[in-house]
Amino acid sequence: MPIDLEIVSPEKLLLSRPVDMVVIPAAEGEMGVLANHSPMIVLLRGGNVRLYEGGRVSEELFVSGGFAEITPQRVTVLANEATAPAQLSRAEAERRVSAAEAEYAAAEKADPTVQDAAMDKLQSARAMLAAAPSA
Repeated sequence: MPIDLEIVSPEKLLLSRPVDMVVIPAAEGEMGVLANHSPMIVLLRGGNVRLYEGGRVSEELFVSGGFAEITPQRVTVLANEATAPAQLSRAEAERRVSAAEAEYAAAEKADPTVQDAAMDKLQSARAMLAAAPSA
């Protein structure tokens, strides 16, 4: 039984179709979602959303973070930014990692909220670098 998947970025609806399963990069770790899943809202970290059809990955999209709303019939990914891995720029990913490392180093250590936000940005940039094509 398929589950409806929608992936939305701030600019537009990127994808809307039924899939057999979707694996999302939840903040707590990779999370597989099938039809009839318990309802929940989860925070996303940077990583690839993998769509499964016929028992194998049919498509992947890199998301830099966001949220996912899960119901028994639907998964809606509200991504801060979403890109096909083949379209990721390794140079841009390296630039983001350097900028995020500098931001984290300069983050106010006495303010855990600022430090956590800087670490989230750094982890997302590292995930983007890992997802970017090596060529």
